[in-house]
Amino acid sequence: MTSEPLEEKESDNTIEASYTSADVAASDLDHPAWNTAHVVAIKRYWSGEDAPIGRHAEARLLWSKAALCVRFVCHQTEPLVINLHPQTKQKTLGLWDRDVCELFIAPDASQPECYFEFEAAPTGEWLDVAVCQRLGERESDWDFHSGMTAAARVTESNIMIAMRVPWEALGRVPQANDRWRGNLFRCVGADPTRGYLAWRPTHTEEPGFHVPAAFGWIRFLKQNSGVRIQNPE
Repeated sequence: MTSEPLEEKESDNTIEASYTSADVAASDLDHPAWNTAHVVAIKRYWSGEDAPIGRHAEARLLWSKAALCVRFVCHQTEPLVINLHPQTKQKTLGLWDRDVCELFIAPDASQPECYFEFEAAPTGEWLDVAVCQRLGERESDWDFHSGMTAAARVTESNIMIAMRVPWEALGRVPQANDRWRGNLFRCVGADPTRGYLAWRPTHTEEPGFHVPAAFGWIRFLKQNSGVRIQNPE
């Protein structure tokens, strides 16, 4: 999955986002700053069961003064499930029914039930939604416009997907060591064997990602302390 030598480390529930002085574009999939970012392993289904290696993914998070960037690298050993006629000028509803990588993030750690959902596909299609769960009901603002950008690259054995979200969309710029809430996901394959992977498994009866109680932490580092693999507990 990665070419850099990595030190294995068991992380409980925290993703460490590495700071960069560069404003990395989503399309700059090979920017050197990615090599300084910590690796987050996504290798379990939403249920907590181990997924096969051919469906594993990893994610890295970078933040700058301008934006939050996330890059996923996914093993791909099965046919892609994608839109054959993609468009990237506006959000694509229903993206979650195809191959996709997702970030859920809640800037206010005291209110994780209000969060933002960002998705990007191997086609470069994207989706942004503002979500709030109140009294057991989920409210989704489909008119939310974050200004996010996305890019992707597909090879014979893997997929690389990146997204960039400007801080204006999230309502604030984090400070060093701030901790937000969030989760990372990957959907891959077709029914009846479709896979729903989660960094922090949600343990719902049916596949489901909208579980703020399962969110982990995202800590914003000002200085990078070295690349390492971060696994869910």
